[in-house]
Amino acid sequence: MRTTIKDVSIAAGVSIKTVSRVLNKEKYVKEETRKKVEEAVAALNFSPSLAARTLAGRRSFQIALLYDNHSPYYIHQIQDGVWGRCREQGVRLLAQPTDVDSATLAQDVGGLIDETHVDGVILSSPVTDAAPVLEELERRGIPFVRISPGTNHALTSSVFMDDVQAADDMTTHLINEGHRRIGFVVGHPNHMASDQRLFGYRRALDRAGVPFEPNLVRQGAFDFASGADAAETLLDLPEPPSAIFASNDDMAAGVLAVAHRRGIAVPDDLSVAGFDDTDLAQLVWPPLTTIRQPTRELAYTAASLLFAMGDGVEHRRLQHDLVVRSSTARRKGR
Repeated sequence: MRTTIKDVSIAAGVSIKTVSRVLNKEKYVKEETRKKVEEAVAALNFSPSLAARTLAGRRSFQIALLYDNHSPYYIHQIQDGVWGRCREQGVRLLAQPTDVDSATLAQDVGGLIDETHVDGVILSSPVTDAAPVLEELERRGIPFVRISPGTNHALTSSVFMDDVQAADDMTTHLINEGHRRIGFVVGHPNHMASDQRLFGYRRALDRAGVPFEPNLVRQGAFDFASGADAAETLLDLPEPPSAIFASNDDMAAGVLAVAHRRGIAVPDDLSVAGFDDTDLAQLVWPPLTTIRQPTRELAYTAASLLFAMGDGVEHRRLQHDLVVRSSTARRKGR
């Protein structure tokens, strides 16, 4: 026979309501009581019924992650981080791709909420700044947390890293390696982080006294193909760059592919740098020098903030790291 919550309450010597509070990870339960209940749950191999929890608390015990991103490596890390926290909380995760350019974006999000009755939503870039989504969630009173928002920071809880400083750090590293002509591949125009990383690149050049050259900046879309297209254009310049900094790893991989096809030695003749430190950064050759964005931690923290929404609005900034690998080197002749 299936173990019930009543069996757990008897084994732990507490009320059914107390067991429910422990299972729902509510606050203000004595640690000693919580431990007794958790031990009883483990001993009886009890798995609470999601349907029963939903009926009892008028909650679905589900949250949604909304995303629109061209990097599968980045999205995998985001999903993994949110799922890890959901698993600890005993909550299901619905990962839903969206199109921020869709004319029916608000209706699509509203339909998802109507069909699933999710208790809250996590927004990943660029959905995190999509006005139709923000307005729809606000109108419905659905709790939500934003990952790396670029606008309206006071709206709700958020988690982010300093994209400007991170891009500044990478550009400074390349300058310190003797590079003066540094190509830059901008991310997708829908992402606020794209502008922030471009600003960090320009700030580092300015501080070092290196003139900004618009022809060294090419538009990308956070995918392999756009990185490759940008590299073709940059390397066709009469005076090509000695280093190319792509504002994510997927585009940097595209730059590497073009360099290899053209017989350009990396890093001897061209340094290539990326951003994010996704799994891809160590799958390409040579492994990428990149900015380690704490992507999983950002997602995990976003879920934690969502589950603690009753405690008010909170903003958390996580640290990035400059990871130097063998795709960059000191410029020849320096």
